[in-house]
Amino acid sequence: MKSKLTRGLTLAALAAAALVAPAQPAVADSFFILPAGTACEFNLGFQSTGGNLHTKEFTDANGDTVRLLTAGKGVLLTYTNYGTKPKKPVAGESITIRTDGSVAETVVNPDGTLTVTATGHNGLIMFPSDEPAGPTTTHYIGKIVYNIDPNTGVFTLVSTSGQSLDICAELAS
Repeated sequence: MKSKLTRGLTLAALAAAALVAPAQPAVADSFFILPAGTACEFNLGFQSTGGNLHTKEFTDANGDTVRLLTAGKGVLLTYTNYGTKPKKPVAGESITIRTDGSVAETVVNPDGTLTVTATGHNGLIMFPSDEPAGPTTTHYIGKIVYNIDPNTGVFTLVSTSGQSLDICAELAS
């Protein structure tokens, strides 16, 4: 169950253009490659660098986390089409987005599911097991709301508003 919760928290943080960290200033430096069919039809590299992020954890009387709030700005997000060979990028097929700020609130619901409300610049990756089914990777400027079931790892997109950019389509062309 921990790995599914970790995926939920990691991708919730991705939506906030950061990795969830203890309640302290943070720099969002990370890199990973998602295999073809997971985030796009090709191997997708994701890198976040720089930024100044802060995460605050809210707990109940029992010390259980009930809410996380991550906010910050200045993160550079780079998405790369790695084609079918995960060690070699396709020449010229990267998009770098300078985020001008984002806030993500993750609420732990009474049933254990998580509800994420993210505003500002946020990337959201939907896997084939999610609702709606991926693979999709979208960068939003606006607001997105989605639920995460930590038992199954399934994300359910509730709503979006504002501008969106289909990263997979941009990198495939």
